[in-house]
Amino acid sequence: MRVVIQRVRRASVSVDGETVAAIGRGLLLFAAIAGDDDEATVRRVAAKCAEMRLFPAGRDGFGCSLLEAGGEALVVPQFTLLADVRRGRRPSFLAAAGPEDAASLVDAFAGALRALGVRVAAGRFGAHMLVELENDGPVTIILDSADLARPRRG
Repeated sequence: MRVVIQRVRRASVSVDGETVAAIGRGLLLFAAIAGDDDEATVRRVAAKCAEMRLFPAGRDGFGCSLLEAGGEALVVPQFTLLADVRRGRRPSFLAAAGPEDAASLVDAFAGALRALGVRVAAGRFGAHMLVELENDGPVTIILDSADLARPRRG
């Protein structure tokens, strides 16, 4: 699983001119599900997103988590995050899970965030979405589930 995390003041998703999801202060989470991901993976990534200190606390620019800041999350499915562009001119998406599995696991990711106490809005899986955001910072983090399993050095 790969997630691009953006700290936002606000964000929304529209489909066919209709706003289908919107949040205020919080995290915009572009989420891609890989073929070997499972529910344990999405729960682990959801916990990391909810608990990572990305919000200011006093003079510390990164002192509070999404949970501590009382922020919201907007989950936007985005399989293109798993693009392999090493060869040719057309990206390959073979690493991405199939649509049925991916849709189910994106829902599980949103559900895991909700279970942690985060207010969650979500984009529409498989739709052509227009995403609007006001990036705060800007703060952008790329989180890959494979990195969570690796021990820290030093």
